[in-house]
Amino acid sequence: MDFSLIVMWLGFFLASYSVVGNDVIQTLGTFLTSNENRLRWYVLWLYGAGILIAALVYGYFYTDISYGRLEKFRETIAVLDYKWFYLLPPIILLTITRFGIPVSTTFMILTLFSLENVPADIGALFGSVFDTSSTLGGMVQKSLLGYIIAFGAAIVIYLAITRLTEKYFLDNPITKRGSQFWTAAQWLTTGFLWFQWLTQDLANIYVYLRGGYEMSILEFLLSLLILTGLLAYIFYNKGGKVQDVVRSKTNTADIRSATFIDLIYGIVLYVFKDDYFGLWGGKLPMSTTWVFVGLLAGRELAMRIRLEGKITQPVLRNVVGDALKIMLGLVISVLLVFIIKLLS
Repeated sequence: MDFSLIVMWLGFFLASYSVVGNDVIQTLGTFLTSNENRLRWYVLWLYGAGILIAALVYGYFYTDISYGRLEKFRETIAVLDYKWFYLLPPIILLTITRFGIPVSTTFMILTLFSLENVPADIGALFGSVFDTSSTLGGMVQKSLLGYIIAFGAAIVIYLAITRLTEKYFLDNPITKRGSQFWTAAQWLTTGFLWFQWLTQDLANIYVYLRGGYEMSILEFLLSLLILTGLLAYIFYNKGGKVQDVVRSKTNTADIRSATFIDLIYGIVLYVFKDDYFGLWGGKLPMSTTWVFVGLLAGRELAMRIRLEGKITQPVLRNVVGDALKIMLGLVISVLLVFIIKLLS
């Protein structure tokens, strides 16, 4: 069997596992946290898998499976000879995830598929991070804007609503009648958010299958089986280590709070998915991890201000620590690409 074909499918499997294990918690983390003691894991999985299948089927038959996010990579991946080192990013991503670090899979994986545009000098490579005309720089700019906008929007929104919503939720446990309404509301907002995430981040997985542009129906069904199976594994393990990023934030286990988080995050991703304001490079991939961490950080700070009138050092350390983790992920990603550039 062609070694490149083996690397391609093994890379797809590893990328699927690493992306699902790391990134899915951004979108389904609050859904898991607020329902893990109420419903069996496979009920939650069936809902998430149903939306995943719908997004994949629609993408495969009616648009493209990466929803246009790999257009800038299309010529490169069409003739790419998959070498062994293409397996390094998902393997390293899996290792980092074990430590609970929310790493951007966009930087870790997609940059690898534009090696011809990557400088062979480490200084020039880090410089390209700030060059918005480069693929890496463009993704960093879009992701940074996503973090800032999500962070700012969360602060403004939660300063306005915390006393009406979050304080009320903390002081008044949900009633049986209220539970029915909020369960329906959360499942709707989670579905909306999950679909927005899928149409953004499927590119990080299907780039290993040449963007899915030439997939046969059998290959498509195999890829779908792999993804739904891995999603089941993540649900069975209640999200894994990265789920601690969600659990460490105030009241995220309350289904009412989780509904607001999912709705705001989904709207931000919807706006960023396409370039509605001409600021962030259209369908260029972005790090949804940065948006998610920015949203939780802004929410946490605003809630502490409203509920306690101050931001304590432990809270500030928690927020800054999460930001430093995603920056560390970017540094690791750049260094990894540089090493692979030398290997190639």
